[in-house]
Amino acid sequence: MPVLYFIRHGETDWNREGRLQGQTETSLNARGRRQAAIAGAHLSAVAAADGVADLAALPFHASPMARTRETVEIIRAGLGLPPDGYTTDARLKEIRFGAWEGRRWADIRDREPGRARARNRDRWRFEPPDGESYAAMLDRVSAWLGSVREDLCVVAHGGTARVLMVALAGVPPEEAAHREIWQGKVLRLSAHGAEWLPDAGHA
Repeated sequence: MPVLYFIRHGETDWNREGRLQGQTETSLNARGRRQAAIAGAHLSAVAAADGVADLAALPFHASPMARTRETVEIIRAGLGLPPDGYTTDARLKEIRFGAWEGRRWADIRDREPGRARARNRDRWRFEPPDGESYAAMLDRVSAWLGSVREDLCVVAHGGTARVLMVALAGVPPEEAAHREIWQGKVLRLSAHGAEWLPDAGHA
């Protein structure tokens, strides 16, 4: 099985405001762009420590959403690589939050307490109104993973990371659904587990 160097997109204004983004298009803010640059420097150090001699030969895959494309292009430019030298795949998109996209968790808990409690009871299988569950998302992400034949860097979303933890690293679903997914760091995913690598600095 391959090793994936996973990087979550940098911060957006909706991240800062605690809004659910899902598959709504948003852009990085200034802090998010700094986080992307930090993640690139971190990837360089991590890959070198793992024996990746030539980052130019490491494939980069990304979600096609604006915030992930901006992140991967900042990373690649910082590494001295052509910014557009990556592949996008719609199967790497964030989980769909449906009618909840653009809303804050605090608002959802206040206005829809029953659904909020249902999600807390089973975060892996819960489906927001017109949205999808992590369990459903697993099917599309696993189909992408089945096409991967070599180690690569993937730039995507928090939900994508949680599902890859289950599909590749064997993390139990209920545990993965509650894991913190950092921005500005590198997560190494393999059949041996999921490991956030030593921090290279945080913005």
